[in-house]
Parts: sequence; structure tokens; C-alpha cells
Amino acid sequence: MSRDGDPPVNNASGTGPGRSAAPGEAAAEAERPGQSEAPEPFEAQERSEASGAALHAEVRDALAGLAARLDREHERAAHREAVIDRLHEENQRLRRGELQAMLEPVRAALYRLHDQARRESRRLAGLADPPDPKQTALLLEAMADDVADALARLGVERFTVEPGAPYDASRHRPVAVTPVDDPLRDGTVTAVQSDGFAQSGKVLRKAEVSVGKLDAAAKRGPSGDGGGEGEPREDEPREEKDRDVRARDVEDRDAGGDGVQGGPDDDAANGSGGANGSGRTAGGAERVRRPARGGTMNSGRTTNSGLGTDR
Repeated sequence: MSRDGDPPVNNASGTGPGRSAAPGEAAAEAERPGQSEAPEPFEAQERSEASGAALHAEVRDALAGLAARLDREHERAAHREAVIDRLHEENQRLRRGELQAMLEPVRAALYRLHDQARRESRRLAGLADPPDPKQTALLLEAMADDVADALARLGVERFTVEPGAPYDASRHRPVAVTPVDDPLRDGTVTAVQSDGFAQSGKVLRKAEVSVGKLDAAAKRGPSGDGGGEGEPREDEPREEKDRDVRARDVEDRDAGGDGVQGGPDDDAANGSGGANGSGRTAGGAERVRRPARGGTMNSGRTTNSGLGTDR
């Protein structure tokens, strides 16, 4: 430094406090490393802050759109729930109306049945004489028909069972067993206690019936040996005996007649004219045959077997 306080003058560079830099020196100073890169961190921070603000704005707008969409969906769901509730209420009202309309014929039939029963009870109470059984039976039959008519309006049909019909487990319910002596009535309906009811071919209530069962004494039969028809069993052995006798006669004829032909020859030798001879010929033919059959049975069977072999 100089004595008067002025900065020293650099003669080599030619710079001083009162002297401007040359254009070449300014360009050299601009090209020095480190001096031009100094403002870049501030610009990057500003750019990052700007991009973060834009991202936040986009997220905020997206969330606002989702919230609005959810609000609209909630309104639609509430509207759908209201429609479903209204339809359910209308459905229940229609069902109650249909049920009432279906029960209306039953109520009308019960009204008629009530009036008829009350009217007849008053009439019977005012009679001095006992009521006519036939008239009472007709009255009860009419009441039963009224009830069956009311059930028919609901689709329930009544079916009846006649005595003598075969027992059907799918339509009949046995309530009693009646012994019968006729085999044809075994397993049939002997009496009807109540009718049955069905709807569209499906049995809702079976008819209550009494079923016949063949008596044990009828099964054994009058002879007590299980014949069933009561005919004696001795006929069967007799028929077998007759068949055996006829079979033996056929064998004798097929044998060639050793014993059978010997009878007439013996009669001719001993004399056939007289009581004794005729008795041996006519009445004693059987006596002649049977010894011959006994004596020539083996030969006859041998001859038959031989004939069968030849054939």
C-alpha cells in the first residue's frame, strides 16, 4: 500500500481502482470454473417446489372428484333402497289381497254352514216329537257336501272309496281289521270310515277304511287239513290207484299176452262149456290175468324195454 492510502497499482495486469477491465479479461473471468455454476441449486429447488405444488393440486383435484362420485353413488344407493322397500311393501300387500281372495269362498261356505246348523238346531229344539232319523241324516249329508264344495274352490278334491275295492296303501289308511271267511274279500275294503282329499293328484289326506283279513278257520277249510275247499283228500290216492291199474293193463297188452293169452288156452284145455268153464272165462278172467301178470311181469317189461330199444 502507498503512503497516501491508495491501493497499489499492478503494472503487469494494468488494473487499478480507476481502470476498467479489458474485454478479453472479462471473457476470461466468465470462463473460470465455479463462478457460472453458483446459481444452479436455487433454480433446481424452485423447479422442485413448482412440480410438488402441481402434484399436490392434481391429488387434491382427484380426491375431490372421488368424493363427489361417492356422494352420487350414495344418493343412487339410497334411491334404490327406497324403490326396493316400496316394491316389497306392494308385494306384501298383493299377497295379503290374494290370500284374502282365496279364503273368501271358504268364509262364504262357513257362513252358510253356520246359518244352516243354527237354523236346524232351533227347529229341532221346537219339535215335540223326536226328529226323523232320515231327515237328520240328509241334513248332515248336506253339511258335508257344503264343506266339500268349499274345499273344491281351494283346489282340494274329495275322493270316495267303495266297500269291496282293493286296499291301496297310497290312498287308504287302515283303522280296523275285519275277519272275513271269503278268500275273495281278503285284502279288500270292508267299510269306509271317512273320505280322502287330494290336490292336483297328490293325496293330502288318506281315506280311513277297514280292511278284511281271511279268518284262520276259513284258511284250514271244513276238513281242517288246509284244503281250502273242504274236499276229501282220499280222492287223490284213488285216482293214483286207478292210474296205476290202467298203466299195468297197458303194459300187459304191450307185452304180447303171455299171461293174458294163457287164460283162454287153459280154459280150452280144461273145457269152456259149463258153469265152471264160463265162470273161469268171464268171471275168472281177472284171476287168470293177475297170476299171469305176476309170473310174466319181468318178461313183459323186458319186451317193452326191447321194443323201446328197437324204436
